[in-house]
Amino acid sequence: MEDARDLDAYTLAKSYFDLKEYDRAAYFLRGCKSQKAYFLYMYSRYLSGEKKKDDETVDSLGPLEKGQVKNEALRELRVELSKKHKARELDGFGLYLYGVVLRKLDLVKEAIDVFVEAAHVLPLHWGAWLELCNLITDKEMLKFLSLPDTWMKEFFLAHIYTELQLIEEALQKYQSLIDAGFSKSTYIISQIAVAYHNIRDIDKALSIFNELRKQDPYRIENMDTFSNLLYVRSMKPELSYLAHNLCEIDKYRVETCCVIGNYYSLRSQHEKAALYFQRALKLNPRYLGAWTLMGHEYMEMKNTSAAIQAYRHAIEVNKRDYRAWYGLGQTYEILKMPFYCLYYYRRAHQLRPNDSRMLVALGECYEKLNQLVEAKKCYWRAYAVGDVEKMALVKLAKLHEQLNESEQAAQCYIKYIQDIYSCGEIVEHLEVSTAFRYLAQYYFKCKLWDEASACAQKCCAFNDTREEGKALLRQILQLRNQGENSSTEISASFFLPASLSANNTPTRRVSPLNLSSVTP
Repeated sequence: MEDARDLDAYTLAKSYFDLKEYDRAAYFLRGCKSQKAYFLYMYSRYLSGEKKKDDETVDSLGPLEKGQVKNEALRELRVELSKKHKARELDGFGLYLYGVVLRKLDLVKEAIDVFVEAAHVLPLHWGAWLELCNLITDKEMLKFLSLPDTWMKEFFLAHIYTELQLIEEALQKYQSLIDAGFSKSTYIISQIAVAYHNIRDIDKALSIFNELRKQDPYRIENMDTFSNLLYVRSMKPELSYLAHNLCEIDKYRVETCCVIGNYYSLRSQHEKAALYFQRALKLNPRYLGAWTLMGHEYMEMKNTSAAIQAYRHAIEVNKRDYRAWYGLGQTYEILKMPFYCLYYYRRAHQLRPNDSRMLVALGECYEKLNQLVEAKKCYWRAYAVGDVEKMALVKLAKLHEQLNESEQAAQCYIKYIQDIYSCGEIVEHLEVSTAFRYLAQYYFKCKLWDEASACAQKCCAFNDTREEGKALLRQILQLRNQGENSSTEISASFFLPASLSANNTPTRRVSPLNLSSVTP
């Protein structure tokens, strides 16, 4: 009955709402009693406040006051919605709006309770589930939530597991949803691709995204994640095609702007890339990916203050965005503020405990702060979890060198060389040559002439160590010819680093490196 009475006012207000004339919509809904009209009235007031806040926000990333602009309508809305809530007069949409207002006022605990209630009242409203997802920081919090027992809960759990980097559990959930009858859902396929993107399984993620594009060629959602993968692989033609294709479909979508931004970034046109990320943020100021990517562009442009602001905005949008924490760490590293960068790298590591890049960054930070024991732990852990950049062992070896732990340094260099050649990658010759040079000198010191000679020969294959390798080979040949004599110690110290000086001979020898399978 109330719905019928309010129908005219509601229809008029809805037209104004669709035209983004929120104050006008709210004006014509005053005094309406139906739940639908009341929700639109309150939601119009909320969005009006948000629009005014955005208008006050400076277009550029300039002043620090930007983060202090507030939605003035929030407190009034909270008071009114709280009265309705206590009187149990809010429907599922009203509860959702109440939760959003509480979240905006940083009343997180109350917001979680309200979103859970909204999910119970209206379980098919995905917006409430998503808002709840943004407020959950770890798996422990999930255990204490009394969620409705519905199939939407399975979608929610799969989504939150992906967000919390619990990828195995997320993939299991998505597989069970596929088995339950959602096999043709492009949403699930895209989420699986995002999950593989999160664990850096780039090939798998790319193949799923390519398959998704065949099934749903006009899809724009998640295409910015696809473009991130193409960017990482430096696939310029594919990224160019994707950018042109999305431009034709809808050039005023946030994802399209991010894809074009990535394309210009790959072409090293960082000013243009930043411009497109700013466009994306004008379309949606709460779009997480654009803030983070814009931070990266400002880093490339050496504009550290703007980069810091962009990363901070990303964290405001989603505190679980490890890339923003990691970006802040890198920025403060450039500014030579190691205690700050240690804090941010730690936060990134907490979010991605098995990501070797976070661990190596933490190790470097501890090294700068002269906390060498902590640095060693980080480098070893980075190697243990699967070192993406193959740098952890080299850094660990150099630390052992600094600490005069020659035997451990040699062990690390041996492992490093075996790792590099076992995966058959094109290697960064500088560190490989460093490893061979150290091992040649180490074996020379240990008087293992055959191994020293083999490593010295490998040194000759690299420009930066060729002369030292030849000199060491001549010396080994000379010593073999005339047998050991009193000059050995003097000549050895000439070639050895300080950590392997004459009075630091290792007590237990490292097993010689098998070089037969190692060919630079």
